[in-house]
Amino acid sequence: MTTPTYEVQSQTEGRATPSADEYGDARGVGWLTFAAVMLGLAGTWNVFDGILALANSKVFGVNRTYVFSDLRTWGWIVLALGCLQLLAAFLIFAGSEFARWFGIAVAGVNALAQLAFVPVYPVWAITMFAADVLVIYGLSAYAGHKLRDA
Repeated sequence: MTTPTYEVQSQTEGRATPSADEYGDARGVGWLTFAAVMLGLAGTWNVFDGILALANSKVFGVNRTYVFSDLRTWGWIVLALGCLQLLAAFLIFAGSEFARWFGIAVAGVNALAQLAFVPVYPVWAITMFAADVLVIYGLSAYAGHKLRDA
C-alpha cells in the first residue's frame, strides 16, 4: 500500500456516507452556474436584439404588431433588460445575496417581456421564457446559503 492511498483511506475511515446536504450543495452550485450562464447568454442576446431594433434592422418583420408602441420602444426595453441581465449574471458569479433576488426579478421581468414579444417571434420568445423560468427556479431553489458558501 502506498502512502497516498493510506492517507486517503485514513481520512475517510471515520466518516459516514455523504449526507443529502453535501449532494444538495453540489447540485446547488450547478444550478447557480447554470442560472448565471443563462442570464449572461439571455442578456447578450437581448442586447443584440435591442441594438438591432434601435437600428431599424430588417431582422424584424415589416408588418409586425408590438404590444408597446413601436420597434424603437421595444429596442430600448430589450436593451435595458439585456444590460440588467448581464449585471445580474456578474453579481451571481461574485456571490452576493443581493444577486439572487436581483436575478430572480430581472428574469421575471424578462419572462413577461418575452411573452409580450410572442406576436413578433413566437418560437424565440417562448424559448427565452422557458430559459427565464429555469433561471428563476435555479436561483430560488438553490441560491440561499449556498450562494454565500460558493
